[in-house]
Amino acid sequence: MIVSVRGARPRTVPVLARYHSRLLAAARSAGNALVCGGTDPGRRNLTNPLIAALDGGSGLPRLDTSRLRATWLADCAELLGLATFMTAAGISCSQRLGDLVAGLEPAGEAAAVRLLGAARRP
Repeated sequence: MIVSVRGARPRTVPVLARYHSRLLAAARSAGNALVCGGTDPGRRNLTNPLIAALDGGSGLPRLDTSRLRATWLADCAELLGLATFMTAAGISCSQRLGDLVAGLEPAGEAAAVRLLGAARRP
């Protein structure tokens, strides 16, 4: 499963398997509409108001988007075997990894989905 992100940094994001059922339910509920966001390029960031609306119930801590992103990145890195690769290459700093990939082109949506253990369905 993938999510298409539009806007200033458009991209295709593979969805981790443990979230498939929740996202499919949201997509079914939305029908032909967007699950979140909108089509107006001048719209404001939807994430912050959404977090504010969900925040504070039952004494739960505030949702933190940077923590959500870090969790997604860590899960993907584990699936990709990034720690094993970095250890084998003798890389201990992410800056060095950034230097290595600076001249490489991403393989594309299908490869990203495959790397995360899924297959794109038509």
